[in-house]
Amino acid sequence: MSETPNAVVLQEVSKAFGRALAVDRVSLSIAEGEFLAILGPSGCGKTTTLRMIAGFEQPTGGRVFIHGRDVTTLPAHRRNASMVFQNYALFPHLTVFENIAFGLRERYVPNREIADRVSRYLEMVQLPGFEKRLPGQLSGGEQQRVALARALIVEPAVLLMDEPLGALDRKLREEMQLEVKELLHRLRLTSVFVTHDQDEALAMADRVAVMHQGRLEQVDTPEAIYESPRTTFCAGFLGLSNIFEGQLSQNGSSSAVLTTPTGLSLTCLLSDAPTEQTMLMIRPEKVRLIEGDASGQNCFRGEIISLKYLGAIIEYHIALASGEQIIARQQQVAADTAPYRPGAVVTVYLPVASLRRLES
Repeated sequence: MSETPNAVVLQEVSKAFGRALAVDRVSLSIAEGEFLAILGPSGCGKTTTLRMIAGFEQPTGGRVFIHGRDVTTLPAHRRNASMVFQNYALFPHLTVFENIAFGLRERYVPNREIADRVSRYLEMVQLPGFEKRLPGQLSGGEQQRVALARALIVEPAVLLMDEPLGALDRKLREEMQLEVKELLHRLRLTSVFVTHDQDEALAMADRVAVMHQGRLEQVDTPEAIYESPRTTFCAGFLGLSNIFEGQLSQNGSSSAVLTTPTGLSLTCLLSDAPTEQTMLMIRPEKVRLIEGDASGQNCFRGEIISLKYLGAIIEYHIALASGEQIIARQQQVAADTAPYRPGAVVTVYLPVASLRRLES
């Protein structure tokens, strides 16, 4: 079976604004039909990277390719890429019909074809009958749909989205995440979207590219990045993590023991040769609170110092006897099960298979 060809390729792309390096030698390949999220905090370079793909920013170094064509120096209107902005950028004086038709009129498409295509794309984004409305008469979700239809109607090679759902309230944003994901997968359109929302990236993307300080930290599937982050930044940025630092020594042929400065010993799987100093990570939902003593492997006594009620989940902050603090998240499975209260002494179990080694 042949590999899916790449629709977008960045080769050592950099962008400097004066002395400030916003993007630092980013190399990235995006497959045909893939839905990729570029995720990171404000100022990490994700929007600048997207704008270099679109042609709104010129790279300081490196090359940008779309479908094998070097577009590094081409202006935006010659790249066959459409962009959806966070504020939608709709023309307030134009009707929904004219907003969606704008790109087709710029391409001198005949009026009859424009009418047919606008009608088809209004159906696609679930807005039939909205042709004569103005943007000011639409809700945020409806404006987002119009902006999406305007970008899609010109049938771009690549769809680029900059925080496209950021202006919506939480409930509507979650609904639109599913709608947009389903629509773009149905169209098999190569799509790249920028977000700072970890949940949004994990829910929508086929792969996630995590950026930090202008560089790529990790590019992988949502499951792999969440379950097996490579760096402390990825572990901390995508959800909560318990991180332990210490000296790792081999313990048999397939396991190792991490010893922290406080004397806590954690058994983990041995992925490669031990190093003097390393870090282990475990997600709070993988931590188990069990009844009984703490004599088992990776079992430790601890005291509940606080808890946070999150509806179906309770988040516990636990102080171990060694001095470390651990966060555990436990799902409430029965209404008559009372949660642990602050001051309660519990046994904390860290499953060996759930501990992950971090590179840095």
